[in-house]
Amino acid sequence: MRWDKVKRVLCEGGVPQRPVVFVTRPELVDAIKRSLCCLGSDPGWVTVYGMAGCGKTVLTAEALRDHQLLEVYFPGGVHWISVGKQDKAGLLIKLQNLCSRLEHDSTLSQRPPLNIEEAKDRLRLLMLHKYSRSLLVLDDIWDSWVLKAFDNQCQVLITSRDRSVTDAVAGNKFEVHVENRLAHEKGLEILSLFVNMKISELPEQANSLVRECKGSPLVISLIGALLRDFPSRWEYYLRQLQNKQFKRIRKSSSYDYEALDEAMSISVEQLNDNYKDYYKDLSILPKDVKVPTKVLCILWDMETEEVEDILQEFVNKSLLFCDRNGKSFHYYLHDLQLDFLTEKNRNQLQELHKNIVNQYKKYYKLNTPVPSQEDCMYWYNFLAYHMAGANMQKELRDLMFSLDWIKAKTELVGPAHLIHEYVEYSSILDQKDSTVRENFQEFLSLNGHLLGRQPFPDIIQLGLCQPEMSEVYQQAKLHAQRETGGFYLEWINKSSLKNLYRLVVRPHRDAVYHACFSKDRQRIASCGADKTLQVFKAESGERLLEINAHDDEILCCAFSADGEFVATCSSDKKVKIWNSRTGQCRRVYEEHSEQVTCCQFNNRSGQYLLVTCSHDTYIKLWDLDENYCRNTMMGHDNSVNHCRFSPNDEYVASCSTDGTVKLWAACSGNELKSIEVKNFFKNADEQPDDVEVLVKCCSWSRNGDTILVVAKNKLLIWETKKVCKSSDAVLKSELDVVFHNDEVMILAIYNQKHLQLINGNTDNVIMQTAAQESPISCCCLSEDLKFAAFGQESGTIKVWNWQFSKCVFLRGHIEAIKDFRLLENSKLLSWSFDGTVKVWNITTGNLEKDFACHGGAVLSCAVSPDGSKFSSASADKTAKIWSFESSSVLHELKGHEACVRCCAFSPNNKLLATGDDKGEIRIWDILTGALLHFCSPVTVDEGEPTHGGWVTDLSFSPDSKMLVSSGGYLKWWNVTTGESLQTFYTNGTNLKSIHVSPNFKVYVTVDNLGILYVLQKF
Repeated sequence: MRWDKVKRVLCEGGVPQRPVVFVTRPELVDAIKRSLCCLGSDPGWVTVYGMAGCGKTVLTAEALRDHQLLEVYFPGGVHWISVGKQDKAGLLIKLQNLCSRLEHDSTLSQRPPLNIEEAKDRLRLLMLHKYSRSLLVLDDIWDSWVLKAFDNQCQVLITSRDRSVTDAVAGNKFEVHVENRLAHEKGLEILSLFVNMKISELPEQANSLVRECKGSPLVISLIGALLRDFPSRWEYYLRQLQNKQFKRIRKSSSYDYEALDEAMSISVEQLNDNYKDYYKDLSILPKDVKVPTKVLCILWDMETEEVEDILQEFVNKSLLFCDRNGKSFHYYLHDLQLDFLTEKNRNQLQELHKNIVNQYKKYYKLNTPVPSQEDCMYWYNFLAYHMAGANMQKELRDLMFSLDWIKAKTELVGPAHLIHEYVEYSSILDQKDSTVRENFQEFLSLNGHLLGRQPFPDIIQLGLCQPEMSEVYQQAKLHAQRETGGFYLEWINKSSLKNLYRLVVRPHRDAVYHACFSKDRQRIASCGADKTLQVFKAESGERLLEINAHDDEILCCAFSADGEFVATCSSDKKVKIWNSRTGQCRRVYEEHSEQVTCCQFNNRSGQYLLVTCSHDTYIKLWDLDENYCRNTMMGHDNSVNHCRFSPNDEYVASCSTDGTVKLWAACSGNELKSIEVKNFFKNADEQPDDVEVLVKCCSWSRNGDTILVVAKNKLLIWETKKVCKSSDAVLKSELDVVFHNDEVMILAIYNQKHLQLINGNTDNVIMQTAAQESPISCCCLSEDLKFAAFGQESGTIKVWNWQFSKCVFLRGHIEAIKDFRLLENSKLLSWSFDGTVKVWNITTGNLEKDFACHGGAVLSCAVSPDGSKFSSASADKTAKIWSFESSSVLHELKGHEACVRCCAFSPNNKLLATGDDKGEIRIWDILTGALLHFCSPVTVDEGEPTHGGWVTDLSFSPDSKMLVSSGGYLKWWNVTTGESLQTFYTNGTNLKSIHVSPNFKVYVTVDNLGILYVLQKF
């Protein structure tokens, strides 16, 4: 490829020319070339990143001036697009321009794409069929979402300030870092080239000037351009800069605003007066927009050549940048240069905007730009912006309330940008009356999904469908009456109908399953059968995000309270958390075993909690700061369809196909109440179990006092204060203890046939039950003292409500119950001499899980603090750790030489303690199942069992550093060292259990003589 051909390829591709003064940085140029070569023939991304003004664009363009690189790797050419900071509408303009450039020699004239998706598809086809093996250069990328529009399996080089900007796209990726500042020698070289002197000949002020410019190529170039015209002013410009005493770089910026502002001010002051006025006119240009020469020709009423000569003067002084886009020149200001001009001319901005509008009107008169004109897209996108800036109310209303303008603009760029303008400029448009603006905004909002179709619909006919009092209808009627030969329809009975909706959009390609507002009502998220999550503006329908979020249908989505995140849940069993602005995936949760039907964030900002429910019957609570489930709420017997936090986030309500609504404590996951909704639908001769009621959804009142449930053909309302009463209890062995209102309440077995409720502080018997038909083997007491549960040697468990004299029977064990424990979510874990462990729902009496744990009797069980695991200890001399979710053994703990009689998890969820009939206590690592150490027994005479006999019960302190055990007596241990800290000898022996207060200061047990011990730590 000859050099003249390279120049033609670069020129046609819009690659910027070398600046007037260019200093080579060969290491960086070569690094960019090497990265491009690494792409080979595969799709991928090369990112050239560094702070603004460091030379990324110049270096990238220089790397492309290599005929061998282009000939071997990119024979299809190079296509350069300057992107900058863009919203969706601005990005669409960029894409439209790029497609137009790539189609310039096509025999078929195509209209510009109307939306980003259409533009992306057209660009993909162009790059695949017409420009294969070409390089797409995206200059000045700010946001990662922009790259998705160019993610078309092609080769892309981007320049950006953000190194992580390509995280949102897939493919091979290579990076080149451009240093934040020029080396001091390079800075001196730039100055020497501007003033045409050798570095050694530069005056002594040169070093100070480079230091004051802080190595920024942009700032050094500004000063160098000044010195070229006034070579004797070295001291003057240095003094000008030093007197301002530049502040440190602001945290919100990657370069020095102050240094650039001062250099800008000095540069502008050196222009002659006529040029100063022309430069001032640039103050009202939109940010990050490259303006065609034709726009400035209209503004200044000059020929193209005259305008280009003026602008070239600014370019030469580094006050303006030029981009050759195809065959025409486009000009733009650096954002800091524009900030400087805007601030400097703040009091004149309105007049400057007014001037450009008047010049537009003078040029186009009553006509509108046509797509073939290079300035067309500028006026359609920014004419209203200039009118608003000029506060030209009449002109803006005439423009925005014109069906001709609406037709022309929506046909080119779609309706979203126009709806945005109605909102943005409403204060000007509504100065007399908001009705007309609301008519047009509603018209576009309700018909936007139609205006994006091809062929483009007849906007006059759409207008005739509006209410007769609408200004849109009145204009459409006038158009229809004036147009001879047109065919239009009048909707005769439309006055009898009323639109209740405010916006109609079609974001999905298949069924929409869920949509929700952000808390500020500015955005809507939606999901559905097409497996995508969409986020769009609530006012205009402008799409902000489209994410291929899951591998199967997405059933629900929800915004966090502050709008920062969106959660999705899917039939693929996954829950995902997305950044609602960038679309980046923050978390993926995969703990549900069946499709996840609903998700909702908590209502208060500050902590991100998410509740989800699933067909696996579980409700799960997630903390976004963690990678795993915080709590699992178990209690439903069938698929859970819906879940909701209460307004104060204290409770969670869930609805299930099992016909119940359950209320849970959000902090603990405990079930507070189960409401049998199906009871409200059964006939007099039906049992509740014979009625099938699918409870679809529930909703809390704003104050949280009531909860509304929908099932079949009824709306059911409950007062939450009457149902949110705690019924949680903790179960132990042959007696149970509740620490209630500073009193110790004890439920004990009396003579094997009775239960006694005893006040431990006074030793008084408060209540005693009648004799039971089968001996009682274990018992427990609810914390509110309203019910008791007890197991019998017959294998039956009874849950007795003393207040209502109701009893639930749990039958399933074939041998005597050894003990049981009440879990969260109205579940009960029981173990028996039959070697099994069972999980029950004490509300329904149903058996939910059945574990065949050991060959011998199961003597003890414990549940991990996070509720995900339980341990079992057996007469077969082993202990095991089980997973509730998978019903599988995680670890089998071997080594005990006698029956393992008890086990306990540490509160920090790291340790398991086991005790056996030889008096030995072992500490295990839960994660690995490894034996850590023994708790050393005190010295005893040979042949006497340590611990005075069996170890029957264990309990950790809240900080997991101490352990108390019962057996022949009570012992306290240092968990870390295994050393004995204290021993308490009782009158009798064979202590069956030890009950400990939450603060580890009160201990309760009973010995074989029936003597009760309530101990308190000093």
